Amino acid sequence: MMEKIEEMKKENKMLKALSTRKAKYIIGTVLLSGIGVALPRIFHVLAGSSAGTTFLPMHIAVLIAALTFGIFSGSIVAGASIIFSYLLTGMPNLARLPYMLIELVIYAVLLGLFNKKFNKYISLIATIILGRVIYSGVLFVAINVFGFSTYGISVIESIKAGLPGIVIQLLCVPFIAKAIEKGIKLHE
Repeated sequence: MMEKIEEMKKENKMLKALSTRKAKYIIGTVLLSGIGVALPRIFHVLAGSSAGTTFLPMHIAVLIAALTFGIFSGSIVAGASIIFSYLLTGMPNLARLPYMLIELVIYAVLLGLFNKKFNKYISLIATIILGRVIYSGVLFVAINVFGFSTYGISVIESIKAGLPGIVIQLLCVPFIAKAIEKGIKLHE
């Protein structure tokens, strides 16, 4: 009987530790990093090799992390998703990897900042627009100032190709972030 009581106390302590805001933040960030690796793979299997540029699946995990947990979480998900995806699947290719990392971190930072001042929808719309403007500037500097190769990257072409992904982001990301916050009782 005493052993059961002690075991229940240990379980209660572990449950209490896992229910802290910090634990939720860490677990959420790790899970979204895994989703950031798995989701692009799923899209590629189901929709073919161009699914990444069309549906922007890696963006989804980063945007959810930034909207739910903030800048740091979104940036970690961006970095972890890209690096582990490359190591496990070879995608994105090594030449494109730094550009995608910069792009996704820009979105994480902007969305984390905007979400402190505006609602989720306004924050996401502003991030999608301003993020691409800033990313265009980064590409311009990388190509014209530093002489880096474009590797076929064009912001205008990526926007055209990624319109279905942008629509998915606008329709799903705020709802998913809200559901996560409510489900894990993040603000308690």
